[in-house]
Amino acid sequence: MAHRQPLAKVKGWLRIRNHLARQCLAEFLGVFVLLFLTQGAVAQAVTSGENKGNFFTMFLAGSLAVMVAIYVSGNVSDALQNYTGGNLTVTGPRETASIFATYPAPYLSLNNGFLDQVLGTGILIVGTLAIVDTRNKGVPAGLEPVAVGLLILAIGLSLGVNCGYPLNPARDLGPRLFTYVAGWGPEVFRAGNGWWWVPVVAPLVGATLGTATYQLLVALHHPEESEPAQDLEFALHKASVLETPASVRLSQ
Repeated sequence: MAHRQPLAKVKGWLRIRNHLARQCLAEFLGVFVLLFLTQGAVAQAVTSGENKGNFFTMFLAGSLAVMVAIYVSGNVSDALQNYTGGNLTVTGPRETASIFATYPAPYLSLNNGFLDQVLGTGILIVGTLAIVDTRNKGVPAGLEPVAVGLLILAIGLSLGVNCGYPLNPARDLGPRLFTYVAGWGPEVFRAGNGWWWVPVVAPLVGATLGTATYQLLVALHHPEESEPAQDLEFALHKASVLETPASVRLSQ
C-alpha cells in the first residue's frame, strides 16, 4: 500500500484539471494517429511506385486510422530521399507532396472539387449522426468508431479518386503547411489552380448541410415520448371495441 502513495502523488501532479486543456491533448494525439497512419500508407504506395500499396490500401488505412484515432481520443523514412533524389516536387511523375496533403486529379475543376467535398462531407456527417443517434437504429455501444471507419472507407472508395477525399480541414491544411516549410515551397498552395482552400472551406459547408439534412429529414421526425402512449391507448380502445358483442355495439 505504501508504494501506491508516491504513484498517486505523481498522478496528481501530472493530471491536468482544465477541461479544455485535456480535450486539446486528446485531440492532438488523435489527429497525430490519424495523420501518421494515413500518410504512412500514402507514402508507402507513392515511394514504391504502387508496388507496395495502391488506392485501396490507402483508403483502407485512412478508414482504419479514423477508427483508431476515435478510440484514442474519444515519418517519412529514408525511402523518401531515395525516391526523390532530394528533389521535392508537387507535380510530375515523382511528386511526393500528395503524401501529406490532397491535390485534385487533372480533370477536376475547382467547382467540381468543391462540390465533391461538400457532398462527401455531407454524407459523412449524415452517416455519423445516424450512427450515434440513440433514437435511430444505432450500433452496439463501443462499436461506433468501427462503423464510422467503414463509412469513411465507403466514401473513399466512391469519391477518393477525384482528390483523395480529405473531408476535414485538419487532415489537409496542417500537412500542407508542413510541406511548405519542409522544402516543397509555395507550389503546394499554387498547385491545382490554388486548390488548397477547397479542402478547408468545402468540408465546413458540407458538414453544415449534412447536419441540417439529417435534422430536417430524420431527427425531427422521431416519435415523441407521448406518441407511443397514444398509440397504445388507441390499440387498447380498438381491442375493447372488437371484443364487445355485435348486439351490444348495435344497441349503443
